[in-house]
This record gives sequence, C-alpha cells and structure tokens, in this order.
Amino acid sequence: MKQMVLLLPVAAGIMFGSVGVFVRILTTHGMDNATIVFLRAVFAALAMCCVVLVCDASLLKIRIKDVVQFLGTGILGMMGLNLCYNVAINELTLSLAAVLLSTAPFFVIFLAALLFHEKITPKKIFCLCLAVAGCVLTSGLLERRTGLRISSSGVFFGLLSALFYALYGICSRMATDRHYHTYTIIFYSVAFTALVLLPWADTAKIGEFVSGNAVPHLFFLLLHALVTSVLPYMFITWALLYAEAGKVSILASGGEPTGALCFGVMLFSEIPTASMLLGLVITIGALTFVCWNTQKN
Repeated sequence: MKQMVLLLPVAAGIMFGSVGVFVRILTTHGMDNATIVFLRAVFAALAMCCVVLVCDASLLKIRIKDVVQFLGTGILGMMGLNLCYNVAINELTLSLAAVLLSTAPFFVIFLAALLFHEKITPKKIFCLCLAVAGCVLTSGLLERRTGLRISSSGVFFGLLSALFYALYGICSRMATDRHYHTYTIIFYSVAFTALVLLPWADTAKIGEFVSGNAVPHLFFLLLHALVTSVLPYMFITWALLYAEAGKVSILASGGEPTGALCFGVMLFSEIPTASMLLGLVITIGALTFVCWNTQKN
C-alpha cells in the first residue's frame, strides 16, 4: 500500500506537466493569458468548494486577520505563477518551461534563508549550479537547432514562474503554521486569483468558446482545472499522510518535467536530442538531491 501511495506524487507531477497542453489549445481559440488563468481559477474554486463541503465545511472558515495571508498564496503565488508560466509555455518547448518551473526549490532555499534563517550549504549551491547546467542542456542552446522554441523572454518568464511558485510555497507554509488545512489554502488561493483577474477576463471570448460547443467545451474547462490544479494538490496531500515530505517532493519534481517532455513529444512534435535528455536528467538529479538534502536538514 505504501508503495502504491508513492505513485500519487508522480501522477501529480505528470498532471502539472500537462498544463501546456491546455494552455496552447485555449490560446489557439483566441484566449489571452489572463482569461485562461481566470477560467482555470474559477473552475478550480468551484471544484475545491465542492470537495471542502463534502469533507468538512468548517474548512471554509478563516480568520479576518489571515485574509492577507491567502492574498499572498493567491496573488503572489498562484496567479503570478500561472500568468508567467503560460508565457513560457507559448515561447519555449513544454519540457524546458517545466524544467525552469522545477527550479522553484532553489528560490525556496534563498527565501527560507532570508525569512526563516535556514542555512545555505555548499551542497545546495552545488545543486543549484548543476541545475543551471541541466537547464542549459535542456534548452538546446548549445546545439543551435533550427526551429527551436526558445526566447530570452520565455526563459525570463519561466524563471519568474519558479520564483512565484516558491513564494506560493513560502506563503502556504505560513498558512499551515497557522493551522489551516491544505484544502483551505488551495480554495482561497484560486478564489482570490479568480476575483483579481475577473476585470481582465475576456468574457466575450469565453462566451464564444462555450457557445460554440457547450458541453464538450465546458467539460474541457473543468478538466483543465481538475487535472492541473485540484487533483495534483489532493494527490500530494494524500501522499503526505503516508510518505515522507522529502520523497513526495522528489517524486513530484521529477514527474512534472518528464510529463511535459512526453506531452511535447506526443502532441507537438518537440523531439529532444540526446543532450537535451541528459540536461533533463541532470536537472531532475539536482532537484532530487536538494529535496533530499533539505529533508535531511
């Protein structure tokens, strides 16, 4: 049973890696970045509300003084992460965008040192250098391939998405320290994201998309939220009940870029070279080591 539980974070990572598929499809239907993130947040909030009501309705209660905390997880974390990651997805290969996002643990290391006075060890610095080398190989820059999906702005927004991912983790940790359940944190994060993006969402384009083929398109939007937001977080939460946090983080971190690579190959013909695959392995190895090292500390 414990071995089966370890499949949950792997599945969660693969689901996170599928974000690019949904984003690119919605982009081809004329939706802008803010609208895509808004739709994801709205459907995720509705789904999480149903989950919380079924599990324990009291989880919806929060203290007024902690609203700022959830604005942090929502706006500084989840909204910033998704807006930046969507840009990276459309300007880079899915695998490279996912690899850049996966460098979030290194931003966490520096933020934790600043906020919680955690030590930055030589091993962590070595892992960071290794991850950078892996990212360079994964990008394909050293091969000068023609038709390669890469841009300086894409790399910038990919790294920025990792920073926002780290901020989400830091803010979530603070909320957890205040005894809030993971489901509560996720619900209010996506709810505040939806509220903030509402004025910028292209409602006309949403109406056009839904009216074009109502049932399949609504199902697609719901699937987008479930696969890329709700289910991965739930899987990780369940896995943490039976497995060490370090192992869960490692498996999820490895599953995301691997999943993105597979989706890129199967759906968008983003065929990696041997050195790009080597870069992916190096980056995942660096992430694995730093997650394990953090757990040990």
